Amino acid sequence: MSVLITGGAGFIGSHTCVELLQAGEEIVVVDNFVNSKPAAVEAVKTITGKDFPFYEVDLLDEEGLERVFSENQIDCVIHFAGLKAVGESVQQPLRYYHNNLTGSLILCRVMERHGCKRMVFSSSATVYGNPHTVPITEDFPLSTTNPYGSTKLMLERIFGDLCVPDPEWSVTLLRYFNPIGAHESGLIGEDPNGIPNNLMPYICQVAAGKLDHLNVFGNDYPTHDGTGVRDYIHVVDLAKGHCNAVRYARQHTGCDAINLGTGKGYSVLDIVHAFETATGVKVPYEIAPRRAGDIPTCYADPSKAKRVLGWEAKYGLEDMCRSAWNYIQKKQEREGKERRSED
Repeated sequence: MSVLITGGAGFIGSHTCVELLQAGEEIVVVDNFVNSKPAAVEAVKTITGKDFPFYEVDLLDEEGLERVFSENQIDCVIHFAGLKAVGESVQQPLRYYHNNLTGSLILCRVMERHGCKRMVFSSSATVYGNPHTVPITEDFPLSTTNPYGSTKLMLERIFGDLCVPDPEWSVTLLRYFNPIGAHESGLIGEDPNGIPNNLMPYICQVAAGKLDHLNVFGNDYPTHDGTGVRDYIHVVDLAKGHCNAVRYARQHTGCDAINLGTGKGYSVLDIVHAFETATGVKVPYEIAPRRAGDIPTCYADPSKAKRVLGWEAKYGLEDMCRSAWNYIQKKQEREGKERRSED
């Protein structure tokens, strides 16, 4: 039996493919390359030395998804696929609601037809809105501040409702915080086109000379240095959490929400200083006005993940920074070789 990974060529998806394969799982990967590139699929094969079926299919294509299930024995799905940029979701709400909700409903319909009723869902700490206290536990009130977060919360509720009339369904909702870092090989990581939405790729682009400085949005928050505090987790730790969640989904039924985080809050400037220490590269920054919707502090209570999944984060902040920079350097080397070979 195989685990289907939707969005398996993405940042978190590709790292999860590696960890599943190295744990002895068979996998099938689906991606439409809207937020990813085919090179990530090949990199997973290079890192693991293992092959697997890949389908370039959009979840809105029910016929294409039907073919994936018909041609493979799938017993569990890790569902990453979806549009994910907060700012873009505010500008294009209908696109986000249609893509993320309808695609997931089609996926569930096809899963049911094939008797596959185990899912690990890629949710988000955005479902907690602006938390009244920290650390955040899974029983906190849920709310959202943008359409992207709303799609995650709506899907959590849909999957919960799905489990009520049919006791065979098992859905594990993984609410994770801020993934950064990269695989130690430097073959997969996070390097978006344009000015990044997320802090670590933004820092890396400044360090690489693609941008001349980092904008730090707000230095007047009620935190130890005035900049926003978040729970940053190494993407490899996060990927391992998904492996544990697959094992959990095979042993339990019903719908369960679990935080994946380190339980530690780091500010924007903490990350900048850790990056400089880990890499020896200076990151110039300027203070900019706060962004609308940003909250002062957000970090997890990860104790349920340890209790239920037997999982806890292992990597420290400098490990995260060092691995992210290693990926960018290796990527630049590969691109340089490609350019020279074309000349």
